[in-house]
Order: sequence, then structure tokens, then C-alpha cells
Amino acid sequence: MDREQQHQEDLQRIRGFRLIDDDFMNACFDDNIECTELILRIILKKPDISVKKVKTQKVMKNLLGRDIWLDIDATDSDDNELNIEIQRADKGAGRKRARYHSSILDAHLLQPGEDFSKLPETYIIFITENDVMGENEPIYTIERQITNIGKPFDDGEHIIYVNGADKNSATELGKLMHDFFCTDPNDMHYKQLADKVRYFKEDEKGVAAMCKVMEDMRD
Repeated sequence: MDREQQHQEDLQRIRGFRLIDDDFMNACFDDNIECTELILRIILKKPDISVKKVKTQKVMKNLLGRDIWLDIDATDSDDNELNIEIQRADKGAGRKRARYHSSILDAHLLQPGEDFSKLPETYIIFITENDVMGENEPIYTIERQITNIGKPFDDGEHIIYVNGADKNSATELGKLMHDFFCTDPNDMHYKQLADKVRYFKEDEKGVAAMCKVMEDMRD
């Protein structure tokens, strides 16, 4: 295949990209505080949440076991840590994966000798293409509980699954999920997301950046 034919195929692929697709998501959300705040405010129902830093594909090393790569790693103004995972395959959103991500995140948040009370709140958020829990709910919030008395444990760990199959246009969350699966920025509900998608699909510099990502993947 010659370079021009490969380039045209790359352009066609870019037109079909969605935010639920890994490489496109990485480009759209890296260092993007505005878009990250938008999705966290909707998912967590915290309209005042303020994000101070965000990175995509952050590696967290585990010297004794398996490392993890965080799709979107964000820190808010209260120093809470928020990990957003975008998962198209059901098997990539297993419950024990959420547990493992939470444990590795915790292991990186305290310095040697630092008191455990300094451990911040953590959020592991899976946005999934299908309803992996199978209960036909738009969102699932998992919290530890003292089961024999029915009270929350309140240890600061939060795990959330967002059902990407629920695109109810009557809710903010449903509109957000629509936008995650939308290829045309003109059809998206949220301007912040549409503007970023439009940049990588229509702007000369944005398209060039995405083509470079695809070239690097092939190499």
C-alpha cells in the first residue's frame, strides 16, 4: 500500500472515531481539564467539582506484581484521585479489575511513614459500551458497607460503572453517553466535547496529530 492510499485510509478511520475508542479518547482528554470536569460533574452529580490536573495513559508501577495503565487519571481541587476507564469489551471491566485498580491507586497515594488518615478519596469509574452489570440501570455506584448493621463503612473508596448502552436523551448522563458514541461533532450535545472532537477530525493540525498517532501505532 502506497503512502497516499494509507493516508486516505487513515482519514477515513479518523472520521469514524468516537470518544469510546481508546486512541481517540487519549488524544481528546490528555491535559483536557474542561472536558474531564464535564464528565465528572455529570457522573458524580457534583456540579462544582474542580479538576486541577489530568493525564491519559498514566502508568502506575507495582514492584511486586502487575502494573496498571490509567486511561484518564485526574486530581481534583481537594486532592481526591479519580481514575476513568473507557471499556468497550465487557471483560475489560471486570469487578476484580476495579478492585485491583483501587488498590494500586491507594498504594501510590501515601509517602513512607505518612499517616493513613492522609489517604484521599478515590474514584474508579468505568464507562462501558454495554450494561456489564445486567440490571438495566444507567449507572451503578458501589460502596463498602457494614453489612450486619446496614451502615456505610466510609473508607473513601468509590467504584462506579456507567452503562454506555443507556443513551436516554432526557438525562444529562444519557446525553453524555450519546456523545461518547457519536462520530459527528455536529450531533453532540455538549459543546466542550464537540469542540475537541471537531479539532481532531476537521482542523488541519488536529488531523495531522491523529495521523501521527496512527503511524506510530503501525511502527
